[in-house]
Amino acid sequence: MIIRASVAAIEVGGTLVGDDVDIDGVCFDSRQIEPGQAFVALHAQRDGHDFIQQVVGVAAVAIVNRTQCPKDGWPLTVIEVDDTQQALLALGSYAREQLMQAEGRVVAITGSVGKTSTKDFTQAVLSANFKHVVASQKSFNNDIGLPVTLLGAPTDTEAVVLEMGMRGFGEIARLCSVASPDIGVVTRIGEAHTERVDGIAGVQKAKAELVQALSKNGWAVLNADDELVAAMRSLTHASVLTYGMHKKADVRFQVMATDDEGRIIAEVHHKVTGETAVFRCPAPGLHMASNAVAALAVAVLVGIELSKACRALETVNISGSRMERRFMASGALVIDDSYNANPTSMEAALLTLASLDVMRRIAVVGVMAEVADAPESHARIAEMAKQLGIELLAIETDLYGSPALSFQDVISRLANVGDEAAILVKGSRVAQLERVVQALVD
Repeated sequence: MIIRASVAAIEVGGTLVGDDVDIDGVCFDSRQIEPGQAFVALHAQRDGHDFIQQVVGVAAVAIVNRTQCPKDGWPLTVIEVDDTQQALLALGSYAREQLMQAEGRVVAITGSVGKTSTKDFTQAVLSANFKHVVASQKSFNNDIGLPVTLLGAPTDTEAVVLEMGMRGFGEIARLCSVASPDIGVVTRIGEAHTERVDGIAGVQKAKAELVQALSKNGWAVLNADDELVAAMRSLTHASVLTYGMHKKADVRFQVMATDDEGRIIAEVHHKVTGETAVFRCPAPGLHMASNAVAALAVAVLVGIELSKACRALETVNISGSRMERRFMASGALVIDDSYNANPTSMEAALLTLASLDVMRRIAVVGVMAEVADAPESHARIAEMAKQLGIELLAIETDLYGSPALSFQDVISRLANVGDEAAILVKGSRVAQLERVVQALVD
């Protein structure tokens, strides 16, 4: 999106210093800045002001704190503001207002699990009908990532799909104030970030901020198979459309078959339109099929035929490390779900692993961070694995009730696994289990 620097300065309550130039999107990482973008000097693990010199000659503008702008200035156009984070949010709100062709099709997705894959599925099905669909990159789902996504959207964008994360109360409400979503999807309530919001009830309350922000002209798309999500019906002024396997779901799916790699083939029926179609989920697991049906529900709301949306699922590019199927040289299947983990997503992944038609099932698991009762949560996962006949290899944590294995221990134990086995790799970001996946498939 092209914004004049003088307009941006007004929108953020800042002062323009230097030439009035065009800004084409924003970036907060000096290593990834592209020509013509605005560099926003944020205070994070590092202070973005320390990297201004690196963007000179590439960035069109630097948005900086007034207190950190040197008296002799920087050799590029600058917008001085009181708070660069608030300035970024204000620019995001402005960008949202410019997306007139996307009205009615700004979709926000939240939930303890499934946000990113549901976003990927939704982008794919909307792209079947609309030429310009913009979606959050990777997991750009916070105060930084969401406005960056909106500012990166061309003004002729016809649909926007935004992921909204939560690490505390008020965060989703704040994101909604910027994004003004027309459709809000809630996937599932689980034990993610429970440590920050006093348990599962707190997670439900925080996630419900999305449906509470929707207008009476909007739609809340709720998972009928999750009681805590379904209960949000009473909290929104928007119309409600439910999805899932529950007999009362408005968009209901039934499993017809599961292929050798755990991918679901299902029939889906839309009670309101009367349409029925069949789809193959491109990622393994019943939970992934449910996420795909959430996207199908959104598609029908914006006027896409159910059968057309089902076909579009075949074109989806799932973000990496989310139930991603990879293979060892020996032929063993590796399910890379290393991006993140909480008890809810761990249980779903183990059930998927257990459903595979293989001789041996192994789960390489790392710590699950930010859960309210870590010992109990990890012990529950260990017991579940035992009941399902899954070998559990706990890497660099003893919370699962077995001795902590080193990285090299795990790789050595899996070195001779053959094509009769499937290996799940899953843990929170702090565990960095992508290194295990890379070692296995290289």
